[in-house]
Amino acid sequence: MTSKIPANAPLLMKNVYQKIFPQVKKELNYWRQRAEDIPDTELRTQALASIRDKKFHCQGGSVYSVLAGESWKEAIRFIVAYQTISDYLDNLCDRSTSLDPDDFRLLHQSMEDALTPYNQVKNYYQLREEQDDGCYLTDLVKTCQNILKEIDNYHLIKQYLLELEALYSDLQVHKHVKHEERIPRLEKWFMAYQQKWPMLSWYEFSACTGSTLGIFCMISYALGESMTEDLANNIYDSYFPYLQGLHIMLDYFIDQEEDRMEGDLNFCNYYQNEQELEERLVYFVEQTNTQVKKLPDQTFHEMIQHGLVGLYLADPKVKRMDKAYQIAKRLIRVSGPKSQFFHWNIKIYNRFAGRY
Repeated sequence: MTSKIPANAPLLMKNVYQKIFPQVKKELNYWRQRAEDIPDTELRTQALASIRDKKFHCQGGSVYSVLAGESWKEAIRFIVAYQTISDYLDNLCDRSTSLDPDDFRLLHQSMEDALTPYNQVKNYYQLREEQDDGCYLTDLVKTCQNILKEIDNYHLIKQYLLELEALYSDLQVHKHVKHEERIPRLEKWFMAYQQKWPMLSWYEFSACTGSTLGIFCMISYALGESMTEDLANNIYDSYFPYLQGLHIMLDYFIDQEEDRMEGDLNFCNYYQNEQELEERLVYFVEQTNTQVKKLPDQTFHEMIQHGLVGLYLADPKVKRMDKAYQIAKRLIRVSGPKSQFFHWNIKIYNRFAGRY
């Protein structure tokens, strides 16, 4: 892969299928083998489940590696390791044995350390019963740190990375505590940011903080040695809140039925009705389209937006939800032919790859 950004969707998908996904699979296989060797049964179960059930997060995030030019493999190594931390911790907070916000905060310190090359790794399990993961989490952190140490202009992106990470970690802490505490904590948290983003509701703001795409975008550009102070600022403003919000709102959109059955928090449930949900999703699509025009490689970032719509709405879960399916069809139509291309392309890939 050269440093040239794919100029159109078919060329991007060719790179994705022939180079990016095979490299992602290689990285995930390594971490899967490491997870299989975790001594503690609960930690091993959650680590393996996060890779098995959420590998498409790594696949989607790794598309940003094309921005890294000749360092695309290093970008994928970082993205897979960092996203694996994210997915693993999500399982530990959401599906495991603790409801302690202090435990969740300490676990997510690993994500800050992963973005801070010379931070010392810690015992991130100190506040929970399970302890021995065979250095699985600390080695994920060190993998990220070692890649960031090679970025000469890391100082240009550090502030923005840590801001995005802090918002992400705050969300994970607030949304995984006891059920009766979740909404009050999230509403209070949003009050500190409402003046800056008054166009958002508390649940939309929460969704915007739950994406890692802005981090992957900045690090890939930096690995490609094309980062500047202005670019770092423009990426932050273009990705947060709208593109990241679109990403996570689509994720919650397709999980509505599943979350209802599991009793999990889903931000799509707080709209007044289906019409308002549809209108706000369209709003995020339109705002994202406006914001990414400020970035270099505009065509690439537009393809990311269209790819998100195509990827999530191609999920078979959508077709099983009658009202959501009707909204999905309208969203694809509103998003335009590029989203339709990704939608059908991904459906075909999933069928032949045996994902479903």
